[in-house]
Amino acid sequence: MACMSADGTLTVQAKLVLTALQTPRTAEDVAATTDLALFRIRGSLRELVAAGLLEHIGDAYQITKAGQQRLAATAA
Repeated sequence: MACMSADGTLTVQAKLVLTALQTPRTAEDVAATTDLALFRIRGSLRELVAAGLLEHIGDAYQITKAGQQRLAATAA
């Protein structure tokens, strides 16, 4: 499942993942927090890292400033 729609807006899944990563967490932690399958989380994490919205630190992921801005823009 893609994290961004064709027009560049975040999908519901992307919003869940970004919200869960306000503090660093592993893929397994994000899956448990969001109640989404681990394979879907891993795909989302790869896509969001490639988009610059998350960063990978060791075995954990964390939202970037760009990710925070994008997430905040969807709430407005």
